[in-house]
Amino acid sequence: MPEPVTILYVCTTCKREGDDPEGPRAGARLHAELARRAEGLRVEPVECLSVCKRPCTVAVASPNRWTYVYGDLDAEAAATTILNGLKAYDGTPDGIVPWRERPKEFRSGVIARIPPFPPLPPIPEAAE
Repeated sequence: MPEPVTILYVCTTCKREGDDPEGPRAGARLHAELARRAEGLRVEPVECLSVCKRPCTVAVASPNRWTYVYGDLDAEAAATTILNGLKAYDGTPDGIVPWRERPKEFRSGVIARIPPFPPLPPIPEAAE
């Protein structure tokens, strides 16, 4: 059975105070750094995670595991923290990393924890 795929969604429209209006936003810079450093990790840019008051924001998802949304991440310094947090996430069967084992930024920056999507019932066949 193949290992579940972990996807890191990175909000590329997140901006921080002081961002150069002519340059890339903080979220786009964070995405670029994570994409550059992600070995074997699927990093997906998204235009908005709707957490504008807590930039930079990422979401971590994997089939049959809890999904987490984290914010208040530093665009220039958070890549290592995020990658370490994802290693811990991948090391669990359900995505729940014990509180004390999470990076400090994940403990203070958690915005949401979303349960795994339940299996869908089979679609009944249409009557002819």
